[in-house]
Amino acid sequence: MQRTAMRELAFKLVYEIEVQKENNEEHIQIFLENNEITDEKVIEYLTNVINGLKANEVEIDELISKNLKENWSLSRIPKITLSLLKLAIFEMVYAKIPYKVAINEVVELAKKYADEVAPTFINGILASIVKEKCLDKED
Repeated sequence: MQRTAMRELAFKLVYEIEVQKENNEEHIQIFLENNEITDEKVIEYLTNVINGLKANEVEIDELISKNLKENWSLSRIPKITLSLLKLAIFEMVYAKIPYKVAINEVVELAKKYADEVAPTFINGILASIVKEKCLDKED
């Protein structure tokens, strides 16, 4: 399975967890079974994403919050958009995926799953985080 397809599955799992507020091994196992995922590489990637998001939840939420415009809060962001932001931030900051790849992939997912303003919104937040974390020095 290609990385793009794995990222889309990761987004769906992150979104599910975001909506249900349930992040445990059993939930992940049910997701894997429901989507008939047996590829060990995919299972490892999904597990790393979910565990990484859980371990770094506070910092990821702070990064998003700090880069929102006035009068915005995490609770105001649609769950789909928030899930995409969290996935991209995890990949850029913690999984060391090149920021251009992570942003491009998540913006494409936003075009497919979110409302029409989400791609621009996501791109703006992530660009601010790239500058803040000096991730552009990887080029």
